[in-house]
Amino acid sequence: MGDGRAEHFHVSTPLLESWALSQLLGTTVYLKCENVQPAGSFKIRGIGHYCQEVAKRGCRHLVCSSGGNAGIAAAYSARKLGLPATIVLPEGSSPQVVKRLQGEGAEVQLAGKVWDEANVRARELARQDGWVDVPPFDHPLIWEGHASLVQELKAALGSPPGALVLAVGGGGLLAGVAAGLEQVGWQDVPIVAVETRGADSFHAALRAGKLVTLPDITSVARCLGAKTVAAGALECARRVKVVSEVVADAEAVSAVQRFLDDERMLVEPACGAALAAIYSGLLGRLQAEGRLPSPLASVVVIVCGGNSIDSRELQALKTQLGQK
Repeated sequence: MGDGRAEHFHVSTPLLESWALSQLLGTTVYLKCENVQPAGSFKIRGIGHYCQEVAKRGCRHLVCSSGGNAGIAAAYSARKLGLPATIVLPEGSSPQVVKRLQGEGAEVQLAGKVWDEANVRARELARQDGWVDVPPFDHPLIWEGHASLVQELKAALGSPPGALVLAVGGGGLLAGVAAGLEQVGWQDVPIVAVETRGADSFHAALRAGKLVTLPDITSVARCLGAKTVAAGALECARRVKVVSEVVADAEAVSAVQRFLDDERMLVEPACGAALAAIYSGLLGRLQAEGRLPSPLASVVVIVCGGNSIDSRELQALKTQLGQK
């Protein structure tokens, strides 16, 4: 392993040209497949980097509050580091996620109804000596880890794409991608940042010009469910071009089904939000409004993945939204 990869917990993911999505958009669409990361989502990039850094500084026990992907990434990192981990989840978290976390060797605690309440408990635990709280999205080390995604894009594509599409939850991926674009000299590439209605804390903050806390998360895309977005995500919108858009839950779930049929990959609704930018015609509309260049050189969609989905869950979501 003399190629420098041994030190990371994330893998360099494939960049695939999507025939189906390219046909729909009328320009080349590439998929950055973060769904094939060892812990099932892009989260391992930032969280793996964070955990390695705090381990170097003498951390003896990792604690993380997460209803899914961040917790799985933290548990995976802890196992790789040989450290114990405690993951605090909201009550009513999916049994598959609990099982997966326990399979990684983590202790699971259930606290509170929503992530924000589980987070309070995690912070209390982290006061113990040698324990370190792993923030799911809001930390510069996490953004630094996520920036590796753009370095891979640069290596694979050479020249910049016309636009980058990603989903926003807490804003960690957005902040990391923005930092990565600046690092590789691609700060002119517009980022289309997509949220689902009912989890649109970034969109609300951009409109208000300051951080906004949503009263509640009402979207089915639970993994986008941060009531307040990271301040760093708002900050990066001042440095790179960010086009913030909101799609309906039904569009995100419909995109999950269509993507499964088109590419034979099953991702969660949080990821479906980004894919919906193409499936629902949103990018075409942004071009028509002059908010994105026309024609677009190529588009990269970050397929962020996600663990909280299986065929039964997809069916339940479609039923809930009245989709066949």
